[in-house]
Amino acid sequence: MISEFIYKYYIDPIRYGGAYTIVDTLTYAFILVVSVYLVYRWLKRSGIAIDTELVLATLPFVVLGGLLRVVQDTGMITSDLQYLLITPLIFFTLFFYAIPLLYAGKALEKRGMISRYSRFYGGAGIVSCIVAAAALTVFGLTETRIALDVLVIILTMASITSLALWALLRYAFGWTYVSDILYKLLIFGHLLDASATSYGIDLHPVRYVEQHVVGSTLIELTGTAFSMFLLKLVVIVPAIYILELYRKEGNPDLWHLIVLAMIVVGMAPGIRDMVRMILYV
Repeated sequence: MISEFIYKYYIDPIRYGGAYTIVDTLTYAFILVVSVYLVYRWLKRSGIAIDTELVLATLPFVVLGGLLRVVQDTGMITSDLQYLLITPLIFFTLFFYAIPLLYAGKALEKRGMISRYSRFYGGAGIVSCIVAAAALTVFGLTETRIALDVLVIILTMASITSLALWALLRYAFGWTYVSDILYKLLIFGHLLDASATSYGIDLHPVRYVEQHVVGSTLIELTGTAFSMFLLKLVVIVPAIYILELYRKEGNPDLWHLIVLAMIVVGMAPGIRDMVRMILYV
């Protein structure tokens, strides 16, 4: 009975690429919360400052996660190693890839070999993104196509909606704190996800589907994937308000990690979906 439950809700969806259910969604949400806290405790014990510099230097690895998901989508990796690039295993894959680079950057900084660890750590992430993007470019040129018009459309949608939401919060609501670069990235990451989802389901020649249970339910009820923008607004606006209250009254270090986690769950799938549509995979 237990093994059947595990296979039905956790193993088979990873192996066969099935849609998310309420069971695995809640499970992964719980794992995310616990993971953020454990990473926080580990960073504190390691003496690594949990600040904006760390978050920004980690962003290339967020992009890398989205790109590597597309590498798995293309079928370039045929062995069982491909499952390491599927949610949720990809989070652990990237964690154990990034942490040694973070440690190396801090060690080089302490020895005076570099001025800031973030240059090495973030730079390694950027190089990794370039390698992954190069592999996907070759695949697109040789196996499918590279639709730059899709790239322009989705990025334009994400940019316009992000700017509109930021301006609303900054000037209509008077939330001056949304000018923080991390809040800007949080807004853009989630609206990139909404833009890619709405374009892919309603407008792209290859009709994609929403795998997440909340999003798919909303799309089914409204009849359009553009309702994802409404869902993002319902989540992002109160989240930013609560996050700012927590930063003022709570723990600034943990605040940085929570914001990073929220950027990840929006930006990484947004990049994955956008790149899939560019390559028609």
